Amino acid sequence: MLDPRLYREDIDRIRQGLERRGAKVDLDTMVNLDIEKRKINVRLDQLKSERNAATEKIAQMKRSGQDAQEHIEKTRALGDEIKVQQDKFNDLEGRFQAMALLVPNLPQASVPDGRTSADNVVRRESGRKYEGPKPKHHLDFSRELGLHDFERGAKIAGSGFPIYVGLGARLERALINFFLDEHITHNGFTEIQPPVLVNQAAMIGTGQLPKFAEDMYTIGDDGLYLVPTAEVPLTNMHSNEVLDAASLPIAYAAYTTCFRREAGSWGKETRGFQRLHQFDKVEMVQFTEPSKSEEAHQKLVGYAEGLLQKLDLHYRVLELCTGDMGFGAAKCYDLEVFAPAEERWLEVSSVSNFEDFQARRANIRTKLEGKTQFVHTLNGSGLATPRVLVALLERNQTAEGGFRIPEVLQPYMGGLKEIPPKKK
Repeated sequence: MLDPRLYREDIDRIRQGLERRGAKVDLDTMVNLDIEKRKINVRLDQLKSERNAATEKIAQMKRSGQDAQEHIEKTRALGDEIKVQQDKFNDLEGRFQAMALLVPNLPQASVPDGRTSADNVVRRESGRKYEGPKPKHHLDFSRELGLHDFERGAKIAGSGFPIYVGLGARLERALINFFLDEHITHNGFTEIQPPVLVNQAAMIGTGQLPKFAEDMYTIGDDGLYLVPTAEVPLTNMHSNEVLDAASLPIAYAAYTTCFRREAGSWGKETRGFQRLHQFDKVEMVQFTEPSKSEEAHQKLVGYAEGLLQKLDLHYRVLELCTGDMGFGAAKCYDLEVFAPAEERWLEVSSVSNFEDFQARRANIRTKLEGKTQFVHTLNGSGLATPRVLVALLERNQTAEGGFRIPEVLQPYMGGLKEIPPKKK
């Protein structure tokens, strides 16, 4: 959520930021609502002051034995008027807040302008490029090795819900444990195991609601939501808190299964692991002082890159343009790996600096130099497993039809160096 003072003091900054994003918001209505709300607030203050004076007058007259009925009636009338005005204020405030929750964050000045992913800027490309004959598609290859079962997953829950089988399940677990161990042992994160069900307030706090309500899986009878990412519970761990400045930065890493309706249709461009309704992801979340969030942002990108480097994957880092950034981000980088059978780049991490956008929604503050202010929040995938698996399965096929396990994953696979082809 944006600082409400901007709607009064710097509306042009909001207009320019939204124009850069290509976002359409009825700012004129919001400004008018805020003006009317403040007028009513002034009137409320006047009425309450009059009521307080009348109440004091009643007390004085009763102490001196005078008839205070006239002032009592006046107090009642003032109370009735206060209620009317308060209802008007609450209505305007509710309408303003409902609109404010749908206003995206403003992009940092350094974010490249653009409207679509075609306008994103490749900042760097790294890693050993794949050399060799075109490999099998990861879905076909996985089926041959018996690592996954999409058909039975679809029978149980529908498309986009894979079953991990045997060494496929162990490979998934190996990736998760490798990611977590790197973050906890080397990158300074505290490991968290959060719930995968959260309440509405938590979803509002990180910006999933109300804008993306149709994309979420809900538990209707309980008013709970399946998490689309561990970002939601991790960030909201500190909702409505004032964090000790000496504790900053706070860095959490967590593995959760993630659930998203928007995973998309099952077709040529989304076969196999490329888009799922249920998938595994390790998430990084940080809380920082406002002046240090840009430095923290670059470090988070570096942590995600480090994982790809150790997996010996060919990857690139893109800085997203204004029109392709997520709703709450002020600046965002995507990390993509190259899948040689697909012959295209696949996103495996999105690392965002939200500045104080989420902290305002979730009311997460700190006290710096005697002044209470909102912290900055950041998060990034570190990493999501599905498309990492795609790149690994398509990149590490042996001439004999087996799968060569990356060296860093071998300790998590009981020392196994290769998944051999199934005997015919």
